[in-house]
This record gives sequence, C-alpha cells and structure tokens, in this order.
Amino acid sequence: MIQKLFLLLFLLSFSQRIYSQPKNSNDSLVFTKRIIAENLKDPWAIVYGPDDYLWVVESKKYLLSRIHLETKKKTVLKDFTPNRNFSGEKSWPMGGLMGLALHPNFTKGKPFVYVAYVYQFNAENTEDGCKDSFGGCFYKIKLERYQYDKTKQELKNPFTICDTIPGSSDHNGGDLKIAHVNNKPYLFYSAGDMGAGQYGNAGRKNRVQNINSYEGKILRFNLEPDSAAANQNSWIPKDNPFTSENRNAVWTYGHRNPEGIAEGKINGKYRLYSSEHGPFGDDEVNQIKKGKNYGHPLVIGYNDGNYNGFAAGVSNHDYLPGKWNTAYPLIEDESENVKKMGQNFEEPIKVLGLISSEILSKIFEHRLHNEDGPDWEAVAPSSIAVYDKKAIPSWQNSLLIPSLKQGELLQLKLNKKGDKIIGEPKSYFKGEVRYREVEVSPDGSKIYLTTDYSSQSSNPSKNNKNKVNCKGCIIEYTIKNE
Repeated sequence: MIQKLFLLLFLLSFSQRIYSQPKNSNDSLVFTKRIIAENLKDPWAIVYGPDDYLWVVESKKYLLSRIHLETKKKTVLKDFTPNRNFSGEKSWPMGGLMGLALHPNFTKGKPFVYVAYVYQFNAENTEDGCKDSFGGCFYKIKLERYQYDKTKQELKNPFTICDTIPGSSDHNGGDLKIAHVNNKPYLFYSAGDMGAGQYGNAGRKNRVQNINSYEGKILRFNLEPDSAAANQNSWIPKDNPFTSENRNAVWTYGHRNPEGIAEGKINGKYRLYSSEHGPFGDDEVNQIKKGKNYGHPLVIGYNDGNYNGFAAGVSNHDYLPGKWNTAYPLIEDESENVKKMGQNFEEPIKVLGLISSEILSKIFEHRLHNEDGPDWEAVAPSSIAVYDKKAIPSWQNSLLIPSLKQGELLQLKLNKKGDKIIGEPKSYFKGEVRYREVEVSPDGSKIYLTTDYSSQSSNPSKNNKNKVNCKGCIIEYTIKNE
C-alpha cells in the first residue's frame, strides 16, 4: 500500500511540473504544467465548454471529441470521415476538420455545436482535382450546425449553414468563433486566400479583393436561420456590409491566411481580432471591423513600402523562363495602393516579424535561382485568444498568440480602448513544438495550448526543422502566482 502511495505521488509530481519564465526574463509568473491529451492527429481547435469539458477536433482524423479535465477520458462524439469525398492518398487540404464553436446558451436550451471542415475534393479539371502548371488544388469547405444529445453522447440533426466556401491545399484559414455585433452573437469564419499566387497554387487566380468571392475573407453568419425556410440564405444576416439582392456572408476582405479569430470584452465593449500569416515575416494582428479592407495582396503588414517592387510571395516554383508564374500582383507602391483603397483600408494594430526590403530582395533572388536564401524571423501565428480575465492581472486586456515556427506563446498588451498594442510582446512556454491553438479557462487561471502531431509545415514550402517533443498534445498551464 505504501509503495502504491509513493508511486501515485511520483506520477502526480511528474504530470504537474512547475513552469516558470527563464532566468533572463523580467517576468516572474510561475505556472504548473499538465498534459491533458497526447498523440492526437493535429488538435486544430479546442473549446472550454460550459459543461467543463474540453471539446476538441482532430483535423487529420476528422474526429470531434470531449475530454474530461480531471480523468482525461476522451469520448468521440462524431467521426466526420464519411462526410468527405477524398481519402488523402493523392492530395490533402490545408487543415481538414478545422473549426469548432458552441452556442452561447449551450446549457440553456440551445445545445448547438458548429463545425467547419473540408468536405469535397473537386475533380472538375483533372482526375485528382489539381490543375497542371501550378494551377492549384481545389476543395470545398462546409459549415454545419449539430445538436448535442447529452444522454446518447452524440451529435444529431445536422443543418448545412454554407457549403460553397472555396478550399485549397494551402491557406484555408479555418477558424470558427462566436462574436457579437450590437451585443447580439453571430458566427464568424475566417477564410484564407487559398495560397493563390505561390507554390502549387502559383497560377490560381487571386480573388482576395473581390467582395463576391469568399476567398481571403472573414464571413459572418446567423447562429440560427432567420426564416422558417432554413435555406442557406437564411443563415446570412441581412445587414452584412456587401449584401444587396443576393445575401453575401463577407464581413471583411483583404486577408491572406487568418488562422485565428477571437473576441474579447475590452473596457465594456466587444472587439474582434485576427492573427494572420505573412509571406516572409510581416505576420499581422488585426482588429476586425465591419466592411474593412485589410490590404492583401496590395499591402503587406504596415503601409511602410518594404514590399515596393515585389509581390506577396515568390519561390522557384513560381518562376518560369521570362516571367513570374504567380497570381500575386506586383506591388509598385504600397502607399499608392492604400490611396486607391480609400477609407476602407484598415492597417494592422501590430505586425510581428518585420522584414526589410533588403532581406526581401535577397530572398527573392535566391529563390528565383532555386537556392536557399537567408532565413527570416516569422512568428507564423496559428490562432489567437483575448485575455480579458482577472486571474493574471498583468495579462488583463491582452492578446495571446501561439507560434508555429518559434514554439512559444506571445502575450501582447492592449491599450484601454483595445485598438492598439502597448510595448513589445512577451514570450511564454517556449518549447520544441508547433503550437496550434490557444484557449483560456472561464476564470482565466488556466491556459490551454495544442501542438501539431508532426513538424511538417501546414503549407507546401518545407518541413519545420524543429523537433516535436509533445506530439498532438493538449497542454494545460495553471497560474501559480504573480
């Protein structure tokens, strides 16, 4: 009996390690670390449910599950594999089963679960759905709502919210969050530019600035249909900014690859933010405002002219003798592009990994000659959360952004209005991992981070060379002191 007790105490001490900042940090925060789950096939999104379970989707396995926080028991609620028409043998999209959200009144009569996933691999042009000469791989993404049956532990009564969102092998975005407009909750989805302009999608037409396309947009939907005839139009709010005779889900445009969107209440007002991948650094943090244009692919990061004379991306795959084979337009002058966009243009509230035109010139020169060029400091922000809690006072009114490339969580302090970043980001939980998603417990005392199962980049550039020391994990960090 004594031996078993000692063994139990040893295991508990091992699973709840103390994590503190490095000695050279001026931050004295101390956390305990606990592994909630591991070996998940890319836990893409997690939600701390009102039932005090963690809800999680595995992008590669197409599984939606609940995990008990104390016992760590995982219960699969639905396998979405039968809902897709591709196996992954010839091609695989960026992501897979990606978005997850729960209705705000989930435990009060509306047990609705919202999901977003790639469901169709289009074979309209070639046998495998991918066009020759870097014309791109074409998929479709579906948003659905299910009803959770607590007794049977399953999802039932599916409704299709939208099944016409374009998909790709790259830059699908894929985040799904509930946020408020005039204090009413809506469903928001972030769609990337499909990688149109680079790598295998270099020749794919770029439609980010076209408000009639859902590529490179943040979309807004109703949580419930607004008419008895529950067709897809009834899921689109009538007051979306670009709706006329035909309803249009576009809320904002000009986005490259917004993998993270999140809402917080700052100084009594709801605000929506996004984190977005830049081409070579210049990762963006944006405040999302109705009808605004965020510039891609005409302005990259700040309107600072560093991309003048370049395009938003180029590689050896993009170059054919005598010309660039890219759908990204040449940026002659970012400032002139801003003038043409007018008052609709919205600049980022923060750019991470600023890159100079000199470094860009070297990168482009080497890539056009199929050579390895200089490395650059990119964050590769995979998601975002708003910390508007009180458990960690120094974090109150901050944005939390996990990094795929650097293996860290960044804390960015907001001003009182929530429309600017104060000072420089602080780094936490550094490790040899690719952090994919961040979630905050309702009381703010716990931070949850997921990690990719492998070190493979989600885009077709090349593998991340970092080792992965926690494959497909959900990690819980609990504040010990401040």
